[in-house]
Amino acid sequence: MSPGDGAGPDGWQRLDKRAVLVTALVMAGLAAGVCAPVLLGLGGGALFGDGPRRGGVLPLLAAAVVPVLGGAAVEYVRWSRTRYRIGPERAELHSGLLLVKRRSLARSRIRSVDLTAHPLLRVLGLVKVRIGTGEHTGGDSTLELHPVSRAEGERLRRELLARPAAPAGDGHRNGLLAALDPRWIRYAPLSFVAPLLGGAAAGGVMQVGEWFGAQDEVITWVGDRFRDTSVGWVVLALGTAALLAGVVGALGLWVEMWWNHRLEREPGGTLRVRRGLLTTRSISVEERRLRGVEVVEPLGARLAGAARVDAVATGIAEPGDDRHADHKTLLPPVPRHLAHEVAARVLREAVAPTGTPLTAHPRAARARRLRWGAGAALLPLLVLAVLGVVLTGEPAEAVSVVAVGCALVLPPLAVLAALDAYRGLGHGISGAYLVTRSGTVLRATVALHRGGVIGWTIGQSYFQRRAGLVTLTATTAAGAGAYHVHDADRSEGLAFARAAVPGLLEPFLEPAPKPDPEPDPDPDPDREPKPDPGPGPGRAVDDGGPAHPRG
Repeated sequence: MSPGDGAGPDGWQRLDKRAVLVTALVMAGLAAGVCAPVLLGLGGGALFGDGPRRGGVLPLLAAAVVPVLGGAAVEYVRWSRTRYRIGPERAELHSGLLLVKRRSLARSRIRSVDLTAHPLLRVLGLVKVRIGTGEHTGGDSTLELHPVSRAEGERLRRELLARPAAPAGDGHRNGLLAALDPRWIRYAPLSFVAPLLGGAAAGGVMQVGEWFGAQDEVITWVGDRFRDTSVGWVVLALGTAALLAGVVGALGLWVEMWWNHRLEREPGGTLRVRRGLLTTRSISVEERRLRGVEVVEPLGARLAGAARVDAVATGIAEPGDDRHADHKTLLPPVPRHLAHEVAARVLREAVAPTGTPLTAHPRAARARRLRWGAGAALLPLLVLAVLGVVLTGEPAEAVSVVAVGCALVLPPLAVLAALDAYRGLGHGISGAYLVTRSGTVLRATVALHRGGVIGWTIGQSYFQRRAGLVTLTATTAAGAGAYHVHDADRSEGLAFARAAVPGLLEPFLEPAPKPDPEPDPDPDPDREPKPDPGPGPGRAVDDGGPAHPRG
């Protein structure tokens, strides 16, 4: 082990002392953001002029200094009371003033060392290091060093993830598995992020207008632009403007998240993803905790023939932890054939299991989805019909127009979605992996290593029993924790589960009924019974008398 700069004789090290500067700059930025609207409201001459305006600004600026100095002081105390040490057996972190925390992780359990740096850290040459064990036990399974120098972060990553080199000869060498192609940006506007960002942009405009007391002026300006325009065209124009703003935002977000993307396999069996324009991220996934991959096709990307690749591994993100939800993504939306190729490289397979032909599900599964679609389409129509009966006058006419539009649009869409969802169903076995696919708005094909399945859950509702269907759930410690095979044929699904993980399901299955004894080939009641041959070799007769031992 080669300790970093500043290590004491016992191996204990401090975080980088520029942590105080980082906190002071962040607090200064927040203070400037709070004070700027007030200064703009007071006018440009408020700071340099005379009179009551200047008298109101100086206390404001003085008050802004307090959180900056206070934040820097608190950070200095945190920095002075924080130590970390990477020993031969354990990684340790001690912190706290009144409540002292001493935490340590066994180095043999460490599975990930992720580096993150937002723009301010990048300017100062610092990174945040997150050391994890891959266990879902809350904060006890991770150590965060924030911040350390970039060189120290890279040293910690190399040292803690050092593993013996994998044996050669499997046909999959180490090195680059995938690198960014700028043409992939064309898939960014096809995600669900674009309309969400468009709505957020419209809400942001109104919020900023409220901050500066100009919300009414904004509404009046928009109204003047569409004074002689019908309501339908106004809604269409504003929706188009919001969608264009969302497209621009989605493009910018894609560039920020995926610029300089590289997926590599390092010696010792570690997958490393590096990406980011302003905020850089370096995410490591040990192949020992990789249980498979998931090829995800959101509706927009799927229509354009694109898909992304996610890792199914232990310890990437805890369930419900949105902060690290994107850490499982190995590849952004790319052409579908390339996604399958990269999935094969990640799994060290010649052919991607996610691209294997799957067993289709019975027609009863299609009927269930058509019924669901019909219900989803008729429910809003029923609500609109009730409103049309209750309301009178112009509101009733408006509801009638909306109801007619929904009646023309919703049923065909529901049927198309149901048929698409049925076509997406499938399951199969490809080598060491079981494969399942489902979904329409968000279709996912999961290749899960059969050795990673720790249990099966068999679900069957009343309607599924009548249709002869069953839902199988493969339980695993990786990824989402459970992967489903929806509405499979009962006998076919159980056979699939038995073949995928032999010996796991058999103890819970009912034994096959024994065949009935063959009937007498000569059932003639007048036939004389066969004479009793009497006792013979190997036969015993109970005549009611006492039993005597032989001899």
